[in-house]
Amino acid sequence: MKNKSEWLKPSLIWKVFGIAFFVYLFFGFMLLPCLNTITQIFTAKNAAGEIDPLAVIKFFFAGNMPSYVWNSLKLAICLVITVNVVGISIVLLTEYFEIKGAKVLRLGYMTTLIYSGVALVTGYLFLYDSDGMLTTWLVKVFPGMNKEWFSGFNAVLFTMTFACTSNHMLFLRNAIRGIDYNTVEAARNMGAKPFKVLLKVVFPTLIPTMFSLTVMTFITGLCAMSAPTLLGYDSINPEIVRLAGSSVADEAFPQARAALLSIILALFTIVLLTVLSSYERKGHYLSVSKTKAKLVKQKINNPVANVLAHIYAYVLFIIYMTPVVMIVVFAFQNYPAIRSKTLNLGDWTLVNFFGQQDYEYLTNRGKYKTRVGSISGLFANSDTVGGIRLSFVLSALAAALACVIVVIAVNYIFKNKGKKRSTVLEYSLLFPWLLPTILICYSYRTYFNSNDVWYVFNTNLYWMENVRFLIVMAYTVVKLPFALRMVKAAFYAIDDELEEAAKNLGASPLVTFLRVKLPIVLPSVLAVFALNFNALFTEYDMSATFHSSYGKSYAMVIQNMCAEEGRDGYNINASGRRCASTVFIMIVSGIILYLVYGVGARDLGERLAIREKRRKRVEKIKAKFTGKKTNNAA
Repeated sequence: MKNKSEWLKPSLIWKVFGIAFFVYLFFGFMLLPCLNTITQIFTAKNAAGEIDPLAVIKFFFAGNMPSYVWNSLKLAICLVITVNVVGISIVLLTEYFEIKGAKVLRLGYMTTLIYSGVALVTGYLFLYDSDGMLTTWLVKVFPGMNKEWFSGFNAVLFTMTFACTSNHMLFLRNAIRGIDYNTVEAARNMGAKPFKVLLKVVFPTLIPTMFSLTVMTFITGLCAMSAPTLLGYDSINPEIVRLAGSSVADEAFPQARAALLSIILALFTIVLLTVLSSYERKGHYLSVSKTKAKLVKQKINNPVANVLAHIYAYVLFIIYMTPVVMIVVFAFQNYPAIRSKTLNLGDWTLVNFFGQQDYEYLTNRGKYKTRVGSISGLFANSDTVGGIRLSFVLSALAAALACVIVVIAVNYIFKNKGKKRSTVLEYSLLFPWLLPTILICYSYRTYFNSNDVWYVFNTNLYWMENVRFLIVMAYTVVKLPFALRMVKAAFYAIDDELEEAAKNLGASPLVTFLRVKLPIVLPSVLAVFALNFNALFTEYDMSATFHSSYGKSYAMVIQNMCAEEGRDGYNINASGRRCASTVFIMIVSGIILYLVYGVGARDLGERLAIREKRRKRVEKIKAKFTGKKTNNAA
């Protein structure tokens, strides 16, 4: 039994408070909203006004809802094939085979890392839409061509095939670069041909990574939102968002139907993640030699195959780079050039970024009228600036909150290794991975859109400015699993002897954490913060679910402007601002990725060498002005 003084210890009080607060957050912002969504399915009322547990399910089979499920399944299955074919091939072309210009090709293939979602889809629309540059040119060459060819399933599949290869360039590339060249060389010495070596030696070592990428791609296709919405394809997520904003006066029990579709998505996700976990536990990995040799790129000896590989590589490069180049170029063109999709190299402007211009237009009576300052740039338009500011603040808060929660939780997990409470905590933080993002957001929207939720003191969190708090919580919850996996990996690098030494010196657990553990894991924590912020800043799917005048994110502002461009004389030059927005997103994402994978990926030796090089350069510059000789003997 603990005496009274032991119960009043500050450390124990903080521990009890922390556990109670975490339980409150878990039940209030993870479990209860999702349970509320499930109950909506079985509490819907039929035409007679009576509660019928099977009403929604009957409607599901009688209506067109199965078509949305099938469309999402079809997209996911096709994406698994196309993304893996393109993703594996671009990694092999840049990392395994000897291809001329591989470094340039790699940069082109990695452009999807710096712009995605709405920005990427609009880039493809700029080229292939009914009035897009490429479509306009093709119609001139082939007058009978259908101008609406880039829409529906084919357009979504094409766009997402190239958008979803980012994970291959990150994870599969690292897996190939980690292959032991000794095994490849041994197979070659035994007379195996290059492509047989690839199939029999290289691919088996990549199977775990490829399997994980396949599951991720399937879930991405299943839960696709921005591409189906913008390209006109009826899939599950856009339908959930549409039903969430509908009412009983418009159609039969829309909220319950949205809930059912969300649960169907969740079931698919849970099954896939269960299969992935069971596959990983089997440990399908090949052993390699203890002393690894760096992989040497393989030559394609067959001249025909070599030429075809180069042609294929550069065709893919053109597909990846054309939208990027066109968006960047037209970001510096004036409004008439953007509207007509005609490039005028002699007329460059910064109006899409800064400043304003007057807009002249011809009325129905044949008279010219002028709207003063109606053509405005990205940073001169109050709506876009407001969207940038809101997205920046909400994304930064959510990314920071996720990091703080995870760092504290992981520290607790490592201090209580092997105990049930640490296992429960870890699985609780991984819980959002079992659910599609749209289910979490929809559950928040319906559960907290009421004054009767006692868990949040009867406050309607969907009302007016309160929705911003709800968005931050949704952002945070969705990013917790990723943050946990990354930060937990960083904690493994902490030597237990350091903590033991701090304890022997009389340091308290809090001081040990702040002065010993945190500095070691801080680079990884900052990397997680940067990546989460990068993903949330341009996020569209969750923003569409929480859409309101008080919660308009950056992506939603741009999308709404382009949808209403020129209507009643408003939102003039929205296309120009969208081009400028994409360039701005590329710059922000590029800087963050450089800080994470460039500067952040350097080990201690590299950092010290760069610091020393910088010091010598500064001394040399000083010597030029002072006339003193530098002493670099050290």
